[in-house]
Amino acid sequence: MPLHHAVLALLSDGPSHGYELKGRFEEAIGPQWGGLNIGHLYQILDRLVRDGYVTRSHVTQSDRPDKTRYTLTPQGRDELRDWATAAWVRTGGFRDELFLKLFGAASLGPETLGALVRAQRQTYLSELAGLTRLRRVHAGDPLVALLIDAAIAHTKADLELVDTATHRLAPLAGRDIRAGTPAQEEGREPERHERGA
Repeated sequence: MPLHHAVLALLSDGPSHGYELKGRFEEAIGPQWGGLNIGHLYQILDRLVRDGYVTRSHVTQSDRPDKTRYTLTPQGRDELRDWATAAWVRTGGFRDELFLKLFGAASLGPETLGALVRAQRQTYLSELAGLTRLRRVHAGDPLVALLIDAAIAHTKADLELVDTATHRLAPLAGRDIRAGTPAQEEGREPERHERGA
């Protein structure tokens, strides 16, 4: 539950209110993670309170509606420390729609594969340009800069993969994937070689 732990990390700096947590989260890692839905955040906070990681108290305000303040408990700090010091292990495998697209394009032949590779390459180059601009904007924020550097490294790796895809998948693009035989020229029936015909 990475978002739960991110909220615990935000609360490690001191008590906070829901909208303050949302703003701090989006400022800290929003450029790479995306926005945080306030309804989802309150569900997370409710679960953290239920699990004993956070306490909830009400703050009365004379000129505004009362606020709810959330505070990290010692148990919550221990949970955050356990999570933060454990190595991350990929559990979802390497499933990526790009590989399905490469499979589909290769099944339609070298021209279709080449068209996908060109389009995907241009997309990655555009992403790299945008990330580089974003990196300059957030140069003073070490965490955001680190996240952007990670995104740049991932995109460069994806670009390298795509740059080799046409060559590496050439045997697949020239074969009928279902039958495992060379693809037939359009409009031609497969030749039959029957013994004794």
